[in-house]
Amino acid sequence: MEIKFISIKLHNFKSHRDLVVEFGDLTKITGDNRRGKSSILESISWTLYGTDTLGSKTDPTPTNYKFSHISTELLLSVDNKQILLSRSIEKGKNKLYVNEVPKKSSEFDELVKSLFDKDLFLTLFNPFYFPSLHWEKQRSMLLQYVTPPLNKEVFAELPEVQAKKLSEQLKKHTLSDLEKIHRDNKNKMDKALIAEASRTRTLQKQLKQVSQLDINVEDTKVEIERLTNQIKKIEAAIFSVSENNQQYNSLNARIQSLQEQISESASKWPSLRDEAIQDTCRTCKRLLDADSIEAVKTDKAERVEQYRDNHKSLVTKRNELQSQLAQLVFIDVSEQIEKIRELEKKQKSLLANIAAQDQREQLLDQIKHAESAEIETHESRNESILVLDAIKAYEAKAAELQAVKVQELFTTLSVRLFKQNKGDGEYKPDFEIEMDGKSYRKLSLSETILAGLELRDVLSRQSGIVAPCFVDNAESITRFTRPLGQLITSRVVADQELIIETEGK
Repeated sequence: MEIKFISIKLHNFKSHRDLVVEFGDLTKITGDNRRGKSSILESISWTLYGTDTLGSKTDPTPTNYKFSHISTELLLSVDNKQILLSRSIEKGKNKLYVNEVPKKSSEFDELVKSLFDKDLFLTLFNPFYFPSLHWEKQRSMLLQYVTPPLNKEVFAELPEVQAKKLSEQLKKHTLSDLEKIHRDNKNKMDKALIAEASRTRTLQKQLKQVSQLDINVEDTKVEIERLTNQIKKIEAAIFSVSENNQQYNSLNARIQSLQEQISESASKWPSLRDEAIQDTCRTCKRLLDADSIEAVKTDKAERVEQYRDNHKSLVTKRNELQSQLAQLVFIDVSEQIEKIRELEKKQKSLLANIAAQDQREQLLDQIKHAESAEIETHESRNESILVLDAIKAYEAKAAELQAVKVQELFTTLSVRLFKQNKGDGEYKPDFEIEMDGKSYRKLSLSETILAGLELRDVLSRQSGIVAPCFVDNAESITRFTRPLGQLITSRVVADQELIIETEGK
């Protein structure tokens, strides 16, 4: 696209009551200070955007004379198609026109926007505009016309291991997502390693507390089975005599009980035997008659007979049981019981050995799994570190290659696109313009003009848009390469009125 200014007409714009400027390929504006040189160029940006040449709001109101209204008319061509754009302030209200047709503000802005991007146009028009932008905007504008290096170009510059690892994973994820995935995984694995190392140490400590026995588990199990069979044999022998011993003990207990009853019965006999026959009633103390005395004697006799029968019965039962007991022999099994205890003690010891061996084997197995998990975690962590390092190397190399591509666009300027963090060494987006090793901020006026011209020409070539260029304070530079497109210069000439010269006119 080629943009050309044909003319601009000013009415009551700042110091200009009525002025018409016709532009050629080269337009020179000269005069002393405060003669309205910069106002002419500002009228162009005000017509298009209502701003000055740096994109800031500006007040076009005249200060040294009375006026009724303010207006500007810019006739320009875009790819040889002429367009007349007008802006005016009438009774404090903005009026906008396209080819003399009134337009709403939104319609006017949309038309201008469709012709060319505001930031790009002002950059091409005013060499001081681009450096006034935020560095992120500067960087974005420059890089949108520079093709970033291809993955294969960057991989070719990386170590084979890193290139192979990244090329595989970039098939599934973006570089940004890969970094998030592996940074998150590394953080998780760092924590997991601490926990797994702690578990391994705990298990190893437990292992030290378990005795290491040199036993053959299978042989020990055979021995336990042998002891079990021995115990069963002895228990069977004890069981075979248990009925006899139980009967013996039962008879012995019954005899003992009867003996105690006989002894108690014998202790009652003397008092019954020596009981006197009373001739008085034990209750009312009256003398008993002969019949009553006889009844008392009969009662005692009956009680004596009953005692003798009961005592005799107890003795008879005891004797019978003693006869039965005499026919039995108590079989002592205490040795067999003690033998069982000894066998069970041996068996318990062997079982404890097997349990200890099992515990040791379980701990060894757990340690093996813990160490294996630790190795896997280490591998996962190392994998993420490898990818993160590869990403860092990729970004550094991509930054380097992109910087080379961008730098090739310039002849005298250096442009920094990235800066490296001191802490982690990562490359972060940045933008810095330098000339002869000096930052743009430290350049002289003439150097800033030259730097701005080179920057705007690079953007003109890269974007394919040729637009007029306005060089203010042109007296500050004696030599410079003529920029692409129409050139408008403004120079201060002491004690001179405003003069506009158009090449060829």
